[in-house]
Amino acid sequence: MSSRDTGKTMVDASLGEIMTTCEKITWLLAEGERWLKPEYRCSGRSMLHKKSKVEFHPLGVIGAIVSWNYPFHNIFNPMLAAVFSGNGIVIKVSEHASWSGCFYFRIIQAALAAVGAPDNLVHVITGFAETGEALVSSVDKIIFVGSPGVGKMIMKTAAETLIPVTLELGGKDAFIVCEDVDVPHVAQIAVRAALQSSGQNCAGAERFYVHRDVYSSFVAEVVKIVKSVCAGPPHAGRYDMGAICMQGHAERLQNLVNDALDKGAEIVGRGSFGNLGEDAVDQFFPPTVIVNADHSMKLMQEEAFGPIMPIMKFSSDEEAIMLANDSNYGLGCAVFSGNQHRAREIASKIDCGVAAINDFASNYMCQSLPFGGVKHSGFGRFAGIEGLRACCLVKSVVEDRWWPYIKTKIPKPIQYPVAENCFEFQESLVETLYGLNIWDRLRALVNVLKILSDQNSSASGARRNQ
Repeated sequence: MSSRDTGKTMVDASLGEIMTTCEKITWLLAEGERWLKPEYRCSGRSMLHKKSKVEFHPLGVIGAIVSWNYPFHNIFNPMLAAVFSGNGIVIKVSEHASWSGCFYFRIIQAALAAVGAPDNLVHVITGFAETGEALVSSVDKIIFVGSPGVGKMIMKTAAETLIPVTLELGGKDAFIVCEDVDVPHVAQIAVRAALQSSGQNCAGAERFYVHRDVYSSFVAEVVKIVKSVCAGPPHAGRYDMGAICMQGHAERLQNLVNDALDKGAEIVGRGSFGNLGEDAVDQFFPPTVIVNADHSMKLMQEEAFGPIMPIMKFSSDEEAIMLANDSNYGLGCAVFSGNQHRAREIASKIDCGVAAINDFASNYMCQSLPFGGVKHSGFGRFAGIEGLRACCLVKSVVEDRWWPYIKTKIPKPIQYPVAENCFEFQESLVETLYGLNIWDRLRALVNVLKILSDQNSSASGARRNQ
C-alpha cells in the first residue's frame, strides 16, 4: 500500500516503514510501561524529610499532522506513543498520501476492536490546510512532521491555545568521510543514504563532505554504484529506486541541479530509467552524482528531498565540522573514520539532534532513542523515552516521608509574624545546608539551634506570664 501510494520500492517500504514500526512496537511492549511509572527523585538537603517523584499523566487528545513520505510509519509512530501513554489521537494525513492512510485506519480500527478498546480512541482524517488548522485549534498537543514554513504556521495557531508543539521539519544532513575509511564499504552506505525512498527522507544524507585524500576514489566508487541503479515503477519490475511522490518536485530538483551547474559543479554519474509511460516521466528523477559542489549553491543549502549526491572536498576535521554546521538545518549527521574516537569527536561538534558513527540513520532503529533536531529542523522529540513522555503531563509530586515524630512545620523564627532575628536564622540555615566547608556549616548549625532554643524559651516565658 505504501509503495502504491508514494511510488517507493517494496524494499524501501519494508525497510523504512515496516521494520521501524515493528521495532517501535517491540520497544514499547518491552520497556514503555517502565518509563511511564512514577519516577522517584532526590529531595535534596533542605527537603530530606520529603519524598519526591515525577508522575506521567495523559494529556488528553493529541493531534498529529504527518507527511507523505512514510505514510504507514508516520501514522503508526505518533499513534503508538499517544495511545500507549493513555491518550486519544487524531492524525491528519498528507493530501499526497490520503489513499493509503484510509486503509491503515482500518488496520487500527480492527486492532482496537480486537482488544475491546473504544473505537473512537484513534481517528485518521484527510483534508487540506484548513483541516490541519482546525485540528491544531482542537487538541491538547500537536505533533507535526513537514516543512519549516508550515511548521511556523502551526506554531502561530498553537499559540492561540498555548498547547505544546513538537516539530520535525526536515533536514540537510551532512555525511562526512575521513581519509582512513574503507572506501568501497562507505560508498555503498553513502548511496543508500542518498537514494533510500528516492531521497525523500527528512534524515536523508544531502551533503557529502569527503577528505581530499580519498575524494577521487570515493567519487569513482559512488559513480560506479549509481550508474547501476535503475529507477522505475515499483510494481512493473524489479527496480532499485522508485518514484518522486509529489507532482512537480522533479522540476524543482532539476532547478537545483541547474543552479549548481551554473556555479561550477559537474554531473559525473547518473542512474537510468526503466519502463516509463509518457504520463509518468515527471514522477521520476534519475539518481545523480555531482562534484565540485560548494556552499554558494542552493543544492548545498536548501532541502532537496531527492536522489542527488553533491560531493565536496575538505582538508581537515575542523573544516569538515565548519562545513557541516554551515546550514540552517540541524537534524542529523553521519561521520565515518577508521578511528572511532575521531569520528565521535567530529560528530560531537556538529549542531544536530541525531548522530551516527560509522553508519547512517541507525539511530532510528534504536527506538529507545529520541528523534528530532535543532534550528530549522524543529524542536521537541518523538520516539524513545523522551518522545513517550512528551505525550504526557509531567507532574512533580512531593509528600512527607513516614518518619515518626517528624512532620512539616515552619520554623518559629519565620512564622508570621516573623521574629526580630528571622533573617539571622534564615542566613544560618542556608549556611548550615550549603556552606562550603564542614566547620562553617557546624558553626551555622549551632547558631540555628541557639536561635530556636531562644525562641522556644521566649515563647514559654510568655505563656507563663499569661
